[in-house]
Amino acid sequence: MSFISVEFLIFFPVVTLLYFAAPHSARWFLLLIASCIFYMAFIPLYILVLLALIAIDYSVAIAIENSTGSRRRHFLLVSIASLVGVLFVFKYFNFFSANMALVSAFFDWKYPVGLLTLALPIGLSFHTFQSLSYVFEVYRGKQKAERHLGIYALYVMFYPQLVAGPIERPQHLLHQFYEIHSFDYDRIKTGLLRMVWGFFKKVVVADRLGLVVDYVFLQPSAYHGVPLVIASIFFTLQLFFDFSAYCDIALGAAQVMGFTLVENFNRPFRAHSIVEFWRRWHISLSSWFRDYFFLPLAFSWRRFGFLCIPFATLITFLVTGFWHGANWTYGIFGLLHGGYIVVGEATRNARERIAALIGLPSVPRLHALVQNLCVFLLMTVSCIFFRAVSLSDALYTVTHLFSGLRISDIGHLQSLIGISSHAFAITCTLALIVFLVEHLHENKGPFQLIAERVWYVRWPLYWALTLSILVFFVPGNTQFIYFQF
Repeated sequence: MSFISVEFLIFFPVVTLLYFAAPHSARWFLLLIASCIFYMAFIPLYILVLLALIAIDYSVAIAIENSTGSRRRHFLLVSIASLVGVLFVFKYFNFFSANMALVSAFFDWKYPVGLLTLALPIGLSFHTFQSLSYVFEVYRGKQKAERHLGIYALYVMFYPQLVAGPIERPQHLLHQFYEIHSFDYDRIKTGLLRMVWGFFKKVVVADRLGLVVDYVFLQPSAYHGVPLVIASIFFTLQLFFDFSAYCDIALGAAQVMGFTLVENFNRPFRAHSIVEFWRRWHISLSSWFRDYFFLPLAFSWRRFGFLCIPFATLITFLVTGFWHGANWTYGIFGLLHGGYIVVGEATRNARERIAALIGLPSVPRLHALVQNLCVFLLMTVSCIFFRAVSLSDALYTVTHLFSGLRISDIGHLQSLIGISSHAFAITCTLALIVFLVEHLHENKGPFQLIAERVWYVRWPLYWALTLSILVFFVPGNTQFIYFQF
């Protein structure tokens, strides 16, 4: 079930009202049933896959806790093999098989394995990683194995963050299902306002930008120069607005019922480097890879001396890229970010000397702005690979960004897409305003800033946001970008 659907507009208030009406002892069951209904709205049969993985990890975690010595590692490997195996079959088998077929054809070998006709279960990468984090924490002795099967199933399936995160750690979420959450007006108001802000970013901003992005990236070879630049910048903005909108709706829906999910974004384009960017962007994923992949990998490669960190960084970001999708474009997206970090660390002293030479540190705000713009531009280049349908499309786009730049091409692009110059200007202005509102205040989100205004400012803003959502809302027309992962 998509958040952007009539079904969810019915589902959410009904589940929330039943949650507060139900006795505390029955609330976990209500939420589990609601989460099953939410997930089954996509492809009902695939809930069996999810339930099977839940049963395996529930049993494995208890077995790990009750075992000693090498048996604990054996049980851990059972969990990893089960989760990664399912992820491989549904998400990566066809990619692997297609590439093996190409290699076999090159060497004139026979490769009889065909492709599978399986749809990717929605949010498979997210709940797989959430399950893995639970098993890893039990193995490390930082989390007790959950004995209540229903509560553990709810930890994996909690509907607000089931299909696109944030990826929760057991220490943060599991205990919350045992807590009593009473009806609190201020908390509910803040949660609902955050949801409205998320709907606004998705429906009014991200999807308007997506009209241009989808049109250009459908056949990028038909364009050069300005249209490719605009589409690339628009997609970077669309990706941020789309995914952060999902997180706002997810965190807001959970907050209404009294649950606190981890923040997944922290004004990422205020970052002064790509390292800082990944501490602010998709925080639950980047911290997952840091704790469970990068640090163990770097430790195991410590015998390589100073090279272990660069190598581990590149491998980690390569895997992070492929986590997003089974396509070489995603792998290059990850490698680019790994390369940004490796090169950035290697050239840090030289860059600092150049900045001091031209006097940038003496103007802190200008220095910060230059760093912010560099981060945005580097992200935009990588996002071309993230969005492109194929590697050839991505390479064409990158190599033709500045080919024959003509401002008049904007008008040509508008006429092709079928939007007026006024609509195009409004989209650009609105995206810029929302982007700045999201990033200018360091400690508070836009929804919090709105709630603090006086009533004669606050209520017109409430109505303006709500009416704009209703005007642009097209049920079932669009999906969140990260649902495909």
